[in-house]
Amino acid sequence: MAYGKEDPALSASQGKYWGMFICWLLGNGCLFGFNSMLTIEDYYIYLFPKYHPTRVVMLTYQPFVLATTAIFTYHEAKVNTRLRNLAGYILFFLSSFAAIVLDVATSGRGGIAPFVGICIIAAVFGVADGHVQGGMTGDLSLMCPEFIQSFFAGLAASGAITSASRFVTKAAFENSRDGLCKGAMLFFSISCFFELLCVLLYAFIFPKLPIVKYYRSKAASEGSLTVAADLAAGRIQNRPNPMVCTCLDREL
Repeated sequence: MAYGKEDPALSASQGKYWGMFICWLLGNGCLFGFNSMLTIEDYYIYLFPKYHPTRVVMLTYQPFVLATTAIFTYHEAKVNTRLRNLAGYILFFLSSFAAIVLDVATSGRGGIAPFVGICIIAAVFGVADGHVQGGMTGDLSLMCPEFIQSFFAGLAASGAITSASRFVTKAAFENSRDGLCKGAMLFFSISCFFELLCVLLYAFIFPKLPIVKYYRSKAASEGSLTVAADLAAGRIQNRPNPMVCTCLDREL
């Protein structure tokens, strides 16, 4: 295992609290987008009173989460964890952005075509969730317990934060013309920005923390095959563990 010129004991604790905060934000980002869609259901009920959006959106979302998670569970030993998580957060961002584009393109009108578009966006949220929740849980399980605890704390806080944000954005346009639409779009804009922040944090900041480099190098030295891209992102030169190589040679 190679950690450059850093002391491994120091690397194992350096950047820990910053990493915990990032994990909390990433946990929030895992549900923030879809929670935003659920929180503006009052707007969708106004647009699509005949199509029962409160039921259909959730029923569209869940099968895609289950199917995506099942596929990754079957192929878990071969999947590039970094690309899996990045793909998930990028899908969260694109879905949030697509909800804004759809509303602007249709001028806030109802109808079956915009409703189908909303259902497609909900399905993409489900695929993204299937990427991120399992991927981040597996990734952080290789590190210190505080990271995965912070991630799940972020998941738990996401609902409260989105609800509070919705109250604020709805109240801001309460007395204006088309206030319901404006409040919903401002809320989705906040969600879109937050998902982009999660993409940037996971892609560029998190892998370069010393404590993250330490645990990923340790995982690679113990034979993990899913952290190669993480090592490259953190610019870590890792030497294979001789014991692991010997065992692999014997199996071959």
